[in-house]
Amino acid sequence: MDTAIARTGRPLVTARTAAVWAVLRRELDRHAGRELTVLDVGGGTGGFAVPLAEAGHAVTVIDASPDALAALTRRAADAGVADRVRAVQGDGDALAGLVEPGSADLILCHAVLEVVDDPAATVAAIAGALRPGGALSLLVASRAAAILGRAVNGHLRAASALVTDPEGRSGPRDTLRRRYDAETAAAVLRGAGLEVEETHGVRVVADLLPAAVVEEDPQVVLDLELALSARPPFRDIASQLHLFARRP
Repeated sequence: MDTAIARTGRPLVTARTAAVWAVLRRELDRHAGRELTVLDVGGGTGGFAVPLAEAGHAVTVIDASPDALAALTRRAADAGVADRVRAVQGDGDALAGLVEPGSADLILCHAVLEVVDDPAATVAAIAGALRPGGALSLLVASRAAAILGRAVNGHLRAASALVTDPEGRSGPRDTLRRRYDAETAAAVLRGAGLEVEETHGVRVVADLLPAAVVEEDPQVVLDLELALSARPPFRDIASQLHLFARRP
């Protein structure tokens, strides 16, 4: 499990989520003592939503999968936060019709822009759902990591396609519709009037290490992830890029 939380409201994280939780924790601390209205677009089974609810915030999860939302509901009930977690079935593409404008303090949009029909429209809807001063946590797949991963595994044609394809796809069988680098992701956010405050790499080394190495000393791996997450070029070759932006 990538995320869990103690009754103190502090998430217990692994190297795969450490950089994201570090940023989210700073935002929660910024609003210490206040219940935030949180929207998790594509939040699935609640890996982030339930810990945020346990920290005392009201979270709405929007996801297209009824099975994922059913698992979310069970997970929230097991954690004792069913009253603070709401499940809404829907797509990121249809976000504008699912939430009230200017209603959210914090929105999570993790691994969504890679699959929606119109990323710019989705981010515009997110920006519209944020209150002034509200923040967006965006997590997207990295083009650089996909190129390197395919190259080192001997899939050179796929790697070459990822370099030249405008959307960062390896071919018609690619499961993702697009990938990003730090600048292209930031451009989508700026196009919606959001101001990017932080950019981090997520899973810089965690996906490269054998499981036995991670299990031997997980704290060292976690510390290394955090140390590298904001440092180019390490940040830019991470499996995912995490951008934290704010509505002025």
